[in-house]
Amino acid sequence: MLKPYLFIDKTAKKGRGVFTKQRIAPGTVIEISPVIVMSKEDKAHIEKTVLFNYIFDWGKKGKCCMAIGLVPMYNHSYESNCEYIMDYTDDTITIQTVRAIKKGEELTINYNGDWKDATQIWFDAKQ
Repeated sequence: MLKPYLFIDKTAKKGRGVFTKQRIAPGTVIEISPVIVMSKEDKAHIEKTVLFNYIFDWGKKGKCCMAIGLVPMYNHSYESNCEYIMDYTDDTITIQTVRAIKKGEELTINYNGDWKDATQIWFDAKQ
């Protein structure tokens, strides 16, 4: 499930991102994306490629996943306007708004997993 008003566009500083053509109310599910779950061994290989920036850790056994849909395109923000919810039973990631989103606004998630978590993430730690 993917809301038809979402689209990909260029951002000022982060390459491409996900945006909306209309206002979105808080608490709205805007995407439910199936994922491809990969083993710990697969993850070790992927971490050596550009795909490392687009995968998610999956569960507690060192696995990872690649979401199919727009999920890999949401940029990070420590003050994100969306959150992601992982469903390990159905192998999906759900994106849901945490506040009202304005028409034309970029939709962001916090890569830490908790939309309120301000812990520095890997690419900020490199700087």
